[in-house]
Order: sequence, then C-alpha cells, then structure tokens
Amino acid sequence: MIATRVLLRSPLATVARRAVAISSVRATAARSYSSQAAPSSGGAGKSLVFAALGAGAGAAGYHFYAESQKSTLPVVVADAEKPKEPLDYQKVYNAIAAIMEDENYDDGSYGPVFLRLAWHASGTYDINSKDGGSNYATMRFKPEAGHGANAGLGIARERLNRVKDQFPEISYGDLWTLAGVAAIQELGGPIVNWRAGRIDGEESNSPPDGRLPDAARPDGQHSRDIFYKMGFNDQEIVALLGAHALGRCHKDRSGFDGPWTASPTVFTNDFYTELLNRKWVERKWNGPKQFEDKETKSLMMLPADMAMAKDKEFRKWVEIYAKDSNKFFEDFAKAAQKLFELGVKFDDNAKVYQFKPTNA
Repeated sequence: MIATRVLLRSPLATVARRAVAISSVRATAARSYSSQAAPSSGGAGKSLVFAALGAGAGAAGYHFYAESQKSTLPVVVADAEKPKEPLDYQKVYNAIAAIMEDENYDDGSYGPVFLRLAWHASGTYDINSKDGGSNYATMRFKPEAGHGANAGLGIARERLNRVKDQFPEISYGDLWTLAGVAAIQELGGPIVNWRAGRIDGEESNSPPDGRLPDAARPDGQHSRDIFYKMGFNDQEIVALLGAHALGRCHKDRSGFDGPWTASPTVFTNDFYTELLNRKWVERKWNGPKQFEDKETKSLMMLPADMAMAKDKEFRKWVEIYAKDSNKFFEDFAKAAQKLFELGVKFDDNAKVYQFKPTNA
C-alpha cells in the first residue's frame, strides 16, 4: 500500500476526514483503487487521495484527487461512475406484447406488422457485399423507408416508439427484431432464440432497393436469387414463407389485398394447408395479379406463393410442413433467428434469450 498524505493546511484535510466515515461499500471501493501503484512522471512521485464529495450537500459522489509534490492544489483524475443496471429484455418483450393487441387496428393485432417490420429490416442482407441486415436499423431513414416493399411499415415503427420511450437504451435494430420475436410467440408460434447487440447506424449504411422478394414474381428462381443472397437454402425459404399465416395484404400499401388464412392473428401451418388443399383461381379485379380461393373468394395467394406449390423442390417442403405442424414450428424458429441476426456481429459471449410469452 502506498501511504497517502494530506497537507493539514489544505482544505482537503476536512474532506479526507469525511472519507474515513463513508460506508463500508465505498471504503472497499477506495481500497481497491488506493492499492494501485502511483504513476511516476519525470521522477516526481504522486500520492492519491480518495475523498468523498458533497460537504454541505450530503455526499453526492466520490472522486480521485492527485496531490503533486509541486502543488497542494487538488487535481481531478476521474469520476467513479455507478455501474448501469443491465437492460431487462423480458421487460422490453412484455412492453411490446402490451401494445400489440388493438381491436381498432386491422384484424385486432399489430403483431403481423411487427413481424413484417422485423423481416424487412433483416432481409436486406447480402452475403457477397456483407452489408444490409438488421444491424443498423436504416429503415429509420428516407431511402430505405421509401422502398416500395416497406410501404406501411411506418405504422409499426411509430407504434414501437412507445416502447423505445420506455427503454431508450435499446437500439432500434434490437427493438424491431425483438418485436418480431414477440409477434411470433404472442400469436401462438414457436419460441425463437434472440440475442441483443445491434447498433444504430447512419443513412449512409442504407442498403440499395431491390433486395427483398418481389411477391409479383411467379417463378421459384426469383425467390432463390433473393434468399440465396441472404444465405438461405430451399428448406429455409419455404419455412420462412410460412409466416404468411399471419396478417393480410393492403391495397394502399403493397397493392395486393386480403389475408392468406382465415385466422390472420394466429400463428399456424395453415399457409401450407390452404395452398395445397384449396382451388386457387386468378382474381378478376383492378389490382395486380393475385389469386383467390374459388370456394369462398375470401382468401388470397400471391404469385410468389403459388411458385412454392409448383416448384418441385419447394413443394416437397410445403407438403412436409402442411402435414407436420411441429416440424414447421421447429424449422421456422431456427430460420427466423437466422434471419433476424443477418449482418450482426455479436460478442462471443452474447447471451441467448428465450422469452416467456405473456399469455403462456
């Protein structure tokens, strides 16, 4: 231990005496610092004096002081900051779940549009250029927000700002992808592993337009071209498209119209069963080409959806998931985690979270 010395004629004498009377916790902290060897400069030694501050105001904190042999005036070295409590992501998840249901919005839930936001914020990744993905949350800026595929997602971003206000330390990328996880789980889907660590970037990090699938394309090769660039295979492509069990298309957003299933706020394998078991005919209307079920004319499929049933390799997985809901849930959970993590460089020790649904 290096002995500390306080000049009695200095005002620090009084302050130093108060330091002796602080709590045992602070005294322990003091010992951990004062036990360090004092640095030397040009042969002139310095002694560190640990003093509690707040005389007259009631001890509001503590600082290090360096007393040089050349001067009796105190020099502030550093403030000891109180460690921040780690963010409780289950509380963030619960806050998202609390604003999800709203009987005045769409089919009664923001869940589907939350999932779409997480999907589109993540699905811009390109394994060749190593950019895009959920890491920088660049849909906050006009270029990406203005991409045609993202029409209507301002609704989800604005809604989630309520949670951002509650937990300002969470990044937008973490918030949006966590909202996607919450939507899947709260609407009855599988537990999806999630990790924190996305950072908020700048407008210059925005990916180019055209990286998301074009629903109007009827050929399976287009889906492969898009998804292969993200690093997905045929099985994962079909698993991810099962999310079309949720939500609906809106004419004022995508141009298409209608739900894929009869239960658009419940996560099921119904997308596959409907695709295989119903007779689909082209809808006669003034909008883009899409299909409707011949029997009720209440459900719809997009040209890209129909390609899943026509392409031999894709159809194989459609049939598997239509028959086995558990297999679909298992494969979807893995593919969704992979999607939400595209473009993110996590710390080696990043915690993997599994959140408890609020309705469990």
